[in-house]
Amino acid sequence: MPAKKQAPRKKAAKQDFDHRFRAIYAKDVEWQEDVSNELLTLPPGVKVKIFAHDPVMKRIDMKVKFPKGYVEPRHTHKSWHSILVTRGRMCVAGKDLRPGDYVFGWDLPHGPYEYPDGCEVFVVFMGDGTQHVWEEEKHLKHKLKWEAESAAGKKAVARGDTARKQALSEKG
Repeated sequence: MPAKKQAPRKKAAKQDFDHRFRAIYAKDVEWQEDVSNELLTLPPGVKVKIFAHDPVMKRIDMKVKFPKGYVEPRHTHKSWHSILVTRGRMCVAGKDLRPGDYVFGWDLPHGPYEYPDGCEVFVVFMGDGTQHVWEEEKHLKHKLKWEAESAAGKKAVARGDTARKQALSEKG
């Protein structure tokens, strides 16, 4: 039997990401605040550690740190995300989530998220954009639903609530 002819190989798309195996210590990746503001477009205070960014697959793997008292606005974005709580509390959709708990979000509005005692999460974004789209006035008018458990959290929640009220009055 004659040997089969092999079809010509297609040229691979330009590879902008190193797909080799890697194991990374979290302590070796710096927390970044400026990048998180550009990457996530959230109110100030959030920090990120980017472990992998693959522009071809449109995927970003990162840790995100929310300070005590932080409120993440109700929002949409052009990608889905899978979030695993690794430290602290994430309060969303009537649930008080703790380490090991999970959230999935897509392009439908979701949130607001409250972090009365601070929180760290591991998140994978995949899609056309990680930038959060939210309305500032609705965010500033947000009424807190969750109480902090720690004294430091209670102080931070009060400061954040006062800051949102002050910003709203300055807009008026």
